[in-house]
Amino acid sequence: MTQRVLTTESGAPVADNQNSATAGVGGPLLLQDQHLLEKLARFNRERIPERVVHARGSGAHGYFEVTDDVTGFTKADFLSAVGKRTETFIRFSTVADSLGGADAVRDPRGFALKFYTEEGNYDLVGNNTPVFFIKDPIKFPDFIHSQKRDPFTGKQEPDNVWDFWAHSPESTHQITWLMGDRGIPASYRHMNGYGSHTYQWTNAEGEAFFVKYHFKTNQGIRCLSSEQAAEVVGSDANSHQTDLLQAIERGVNPSWTLHVQVMPAAEAADYRFNPFDLTKVWPHADYPLQRVGRLVLDRNPENVFAEVEQAAFSPNNFVPGIGPSPDKMLQGRLFAYADAHRYRLGVNHTLLPVNAPKATTAQNYGRDGIMATRNGSRHEKNYEPNSYAGPAQIDGAQSAPLAVQGWTGTHAAPAHVKDDGFFQAGELYRLMSEDEKQRLVANIAGGLSQVGRDDVIEKNLAHFHAADADYGKRVEEAVRALRED
Repeated sequence: MTQRVLTTESGAPVADNQNSATAGVGGPLLLQDQHLLEKLARFNRERIPERVVHARGSGAHGYFEVTDDVTGFTKADFLSAVGKRTETFIRFSTVADSLGGADAVRDPRGFALKFYTEEGNYDLVGNNTPVFFIKDPIKFPDFIHSQKRDPFTGKQEPDNVWDFWAHSPESTHQITWLMGDRGIPASYRHMNGYGSHTYQWTNAEGEAFFVKYHFKTNQGIRCLSSEQAAEVVGSDANSHQTDLLQAIERGVNPSWTLHVQVMPAAEAADYRFNPFDLTKVWPHADYPLQRVGRLVLDRNPENVFAEVEQAAFSPNNFVPGIGPSPDKMLQGRLFAYADAHRYRLGVNHTLLPVNAPKATTAQNYGRDGIMATRNGSRHEKNYEPNSYAGPAQIDGAQSAPLAVQGWTGTHAAPAHVKDDGFFQAGELYRLMSEDEKQRLVANIAGGLSQVGRDDVIEKNLAHFHAADADYGKRVEEAVRALRED
């Protein structure tokens, strides 16, 4: 193999990459050593700001294959025929900790999926839980601040975590998920993924449906107890990354089966609770799972920084036949995710290979800005409409319109018959086996008992009592026992 020549950024050959230029043997360095200065300056800048949330992540390439006909619900082209395959990229992540955090911790997991469709990229941003802690995005920065490292102690503080939850009764359902057996997945391969939000599908006839996505792992659910997780973290803080990387390298390609719940749009207004509330699930008895296809991961990234850390997922990247719902958390994320990428990666982040369309070509009038690589020529105008055959709109809506009415203002969510923050948490608790209940109570009490303020503890206990009398009684007794020790 011919040895390639090492060059500077400008392409000039490097004579010596082992010794800096000095003023004589053993003398001080010279400012004129352009190669040294360029290397140090680039090194200082080779990391971008990490994500505020979902900083610690792993990713893989794969494909999605349609296995069942869903054309009665959506006109999305990548779902238009059984057997059709679409290239994908997925990023798994923890939520609260920094880029250097451990994998096997009690935390929700991000499940962000990019479909490189022939109609543009479609991004589905979800978690490994079907619900979330809050239902209004105005509370999101406060929630994350309560879960992140405290600015004084530099570590996550139970006082902050449980104080926020004490003032957010709608969090009780997700707390029950998080503190239960599925709170620490054994690996990314052994957990489900959910779109979590409610989305809208529209078919070719213009009929609208609201849907929820469920990616069921074909490897089976496997989770860790708190004790097992502590042991795993001690031996390999990167355990989830290691597992995913090695499985794909061995040819053991993980897969998930996608199902959706489908609600005709007309049924949403009179449903017994707000179907757009992110803290609640739709019972399968009301809206059964319907199979759509299969997600397979079969290739590891060649460069984690370029393909995992620079991967940008935005829930506002829709394709014809798929659109948003009135889910308030989704509406907030339509702005927040894209804005985060513009800050971290720059306004031209969609031109990076992992984010650029693969099955089609982006054609618009965006140009210039930092790191622009698509500026056009003197023959290409950067305004529209124009007389020079530039790209033009296709007309026609991508999804069905959403009806709105009433006065603008800061309204609480519309009230439905069973809109409280506790009943689904109670239902989840009652589904658990006795052993599962014991572990759930122990996990909650372990954190809540460390809170310094009695009133914060009492407010949280009231939430568990409201969810289920036995649930509340057990947590209260466990907290009391730990505080008396």
